Amino acid sequence: MTSIGFIGLGHMGGPMAANLLKAGHAVRGYDLVAELLDTAAAQGILPSHSLEDVVEGCDVVITMLPAGNHVISVWNQLVAVVPAGTLLIDCSTIDIESARVAHNLAQQHGCPSLDAPVSGGTSGAQAASLTFMAGGEDEAFAAAKPLLQAMGKTIIHCGGAAMGQAAKICNNMILGISMIAVSEAFILADKLGLSQQSLFDVASVSSGQCWSLTTYCPVPGPVPTSPANRDYQPGFAAALMLKDLILSQDAAATAGVTTSLGHEAMALYQRFNDAGGTAKDFSAIIEMLRKSQ
Repeated sequence: MTSIGFIGLGHMGGPMAANLLKAGHAVRGYDLVAELLDTAAAQGILPSHSLEDVVEGCDVVITMLPAGNHVISVWNQLVAVVPAGTLLIDCSTIDIESARVAHNLAQQHGCPSLDAPVSGGTSGAQAASLTFMAGGEDEAFAAAKPLLQAMGKTIIHCGGAAMGQAAKICNNMILGISMIAVSEAFILADKLGLSQQSLFDVASVSSGQCWSLTTYCPVPGPVPTSPANRDYQPGFAAALMLKDLILSQDAAATAGVTTSLGHEAMALYQRFNDAGGTAKDFSAIIEMLRKSQ
């Protein structure tokens, strides 16, 4: 049994912490939102009301926070109160530079660290079927892997510091682009008189197949579990897709790489969010694309 402090108990962090508890670990939880602490407590997680309290006696601290500035702020406080040797794992999706800053903070205070963003959305968090993309030293990854396996199905060591974030950013750029491509294909099929089911039946077993089609189809019917069948309730919200696409373009600019489709996908998701799509699933962008015809 490992003693774990978990900071950030939202839609992703809450279920992840609960799965660590189910795996037999001792879990303390901390969040600024009182209702999230209450939910965690109802699941058996020991609620903490300060950062100092949540890390007391813990071997591992996991953070799941909205953005890089939050991670840096929290890790600055963490390294001041945890003993050297405490394993620090950040599962947030943040910019690469912030991830490197967090690793440096941990290293300066003698703490092994890992950036380990996830893919799989809220359903994956609840089902403990997430994919973890980890960046950090081999020893830190080896220590973290059993814990990540309690929360996820696929655990991949992508390289050194911040390489988990690099993998997540590149993966989600592909996801944003492919969802737009699949949506445009269904819109074209409608205009041509081809049924949605027929397009799905062909493309899902042909060269057009991709996760955005076969698992997360943006039209209702062909994939009963996709958000399209529940009025595009997320899932993975459009606001989060926009965040990840912005991160991809920031990374591309820093690396001196042109990603034309990634840039266009970011622009389209910006329009969708500005038009009120923020809280809808990211696959709901098909509604905006259809209206623009």
